[in-house]
Amino acid sequence: MDQGAGAGAGPQRARGRLGAPSSGMRAPGTPWARFSAWLECVCVVTFDLELGQALELVYPSDFQLTDKEKSSICYLSFPDSHSGCLGDTQFSFRIRQCGGQRCPGHAGEKPGDRGAPASLQREPAHYFGYVYFRQVKDSSVKRGYFQKSLVLLSRLPFVRLFQALLGLVAPEFFDKLAPCLEAVCNEIDQWPAPAPGRTLSLPVMGVVLQVHIPSRADTPESGPLEPSGHETLLPAPVVLPSVHELDLFRCFRPVLAHVQLLWELMLLGEPLLVLAPSPAVSSEMVLALTSCLQPLKFCCDYRPYFTIHDSEFKEFTTRTQAPPNVVLGVTNPFFIKTLQHWPHILRVGEPKMSGDFPKQVKLKKPSRLKTLDTKPGPCSSSPGTQRQALGPGRGGQWGWHSRRGCPHPQSRARGSLPSPGLYTAYTAHLHRDKALLRRLLKGLQKKRPSDVQTAVLRRHLLELTQSFIIPLEHYMASLMPLQKGIVPWKTPPQIRPFRQDDFLQSLERSGPQLTCVLKGDWLGLYRRFFKSPHFDGWYRQRHREMTQKLEALHLEAICEANIEIWMKDKSEVEVVDLILKLRERLVRAQGHQLPVKEATLKRARLYIDTAIGSLPKDLQAVLCPP
Repeated sequence: MDQGAGAGAGPQRARGRLGAPSSGMRAPGTPWARFSAWLECVCVVTFDLELGQALELVYPSDFQLTDKEKSSICYLSFPDSHSGCLGDTQFSFRIRQCGGQRCPGHAGEKPGDRGAPASLQREPAHYFGYVYFRQVKDSSVKRGYFQKSLVLLSRLPFVRLFQALLGLVAPEFFDKLAPCLEAVCNEIDQWPAPAPGRTLSLPVMGVVLQVHIPSRADTPESGPLEPSGHETLLPAPVVLPSVHELDLFRCFRPVLAHVQLLWELMLLGEPLLVLAPSPAVSSEMVLALTSCLQPLKFCCDYRPYFTIHDSEFKEFTTRTQAPPNVVLGVTNPFFIKTLQHWPHILRVGEPKMSGDFPKQVKLKKPSRLKTLDTKPGPCSSSPGTQRQALGPGRGGQWGWHSRRGCPHPQSRARGSLPSPGLYTAYTAHLHRDKALLRRLLKGLQKKRPSDVQTAVLRRHLLELTQSFIIPLEHYMASLMPLQKGIVPWKTPPQIRPFRQDDFLQSLERSGPQLTCVLKGDWLGLYRRFFKSPHFDGWYRQRHREMTQKLEALHLEAICEANIEIWMKDKSEVEVVDLILKLRERLVRAQGHQLPVKEATLKRARLYIDTAIGSLPKDLQAVLCPP
């Protein structure tokens, strides 16, 4: 909470019994291998009056974090002082891994990612931080407040699961501290791997969490997870409906009237600043927005909670170039002034769960932000120094408070803030779906449960995304060479290039109007989509999959041909070249990078042995050393 207090010295590492340098992902069979399939490490961040935020301990104790990562974790594990978070608060953040990949296992697709939806695969270059922050009065502490955060660091975007886990572990940890944490980590180290498609029972602290790990084969019709196989267990398992899905309706209540406009902004990878009253609201809104595109993978950067102390603050706030493609969740009003040049800013208030249809934020012109009083007070300094916008100064205006003059934890900013609204000059390409709003309103009037309302909203967004993507998928499939053109002993034909004009012309007969009732400028939306990171990400993924399919079909064609007839008039060089190519394909297929049947793999091995047997003994020795 007291971020400004430690700004001068920077976050420090307290001398904890369990905290020491470490290494990344662990090989199977090594200590903490099962633990690292779920979590990278567990961190405890405390507030030290002299040092500011301090990393008290890291567990397992040999996990390695760079100084920059430690600093980011410390600052992001505490709410900004003006957030006024008393009691217990949960939120999340996402940080870039520093220093490149420290673990060979993250270089490609992890075994646990095979079969996982693209949006739920491990992050190779980022960490997710799931935070449980407690601030309560404590007369034994000099400032009168106990302030500490328990943080789970993972590469998995399983926000629902890890929030539930923190809800069980954190209250116990704050009472019993390190011994409790060590016991929990040992329990997690016994969990089965998060293999896609499996329903798992995860015991922790006397409770069994039952979860389903999503897979690409799952369908929306499969519905929420039901208890199975544990009806006789005492205590009964706690069934989580999802490991990653938030209560979308609750997150979007104040912006339901603009949910399609926001969906378009996400689809196009537009820069968006989300200013919220707390890290909890900020992180949930950002995660809800980035989940709008499922099953399409969100290919832009996003930060559920971001502060001025982040190592990428200058990168994201520079005015020397166009705003980056990032969704930024913040609570510090300083960003309103700093990022006035951003094209889209969403200001949301505290969530209200009344039975009536919530008051919707209004669309407002970005120019409205420039009239706000966000000038720093007389103690002003740049945000990179020891000062930070923390709370109201004299006369209720926003000021800059130095490290020693930061406000009391109970203080809360009520300065010159923009009213809730979506500040943008963007005009939606698609017409608003009024039927959706009427259905949600009717659900509120009938007191329909929030999870049912969420299912309605999620299905609408899913069908909208699918209607947009299906024409692209159909056109992409038409670029695949015909199977009859794939012959055994020739290089397989190439995938034809994606021509945007040809695709746009195809929309007249096979466009989104076939599956979606919404009217609007679909062509204009596709044209802007072609310039977005999401088109690039989608195209690269589909092209890679089609290339692998071509290689698999070519391997099958070779294995169905008669290799002995082919070898009769071939030189030794040509035979060796075939052997090397078959071996390379075999390695890729065994690594699940090519969709090939086991019978084809056996035949390929047999062909390799036959080809090697036809060569002179000296070449055989080279190709098959003892």
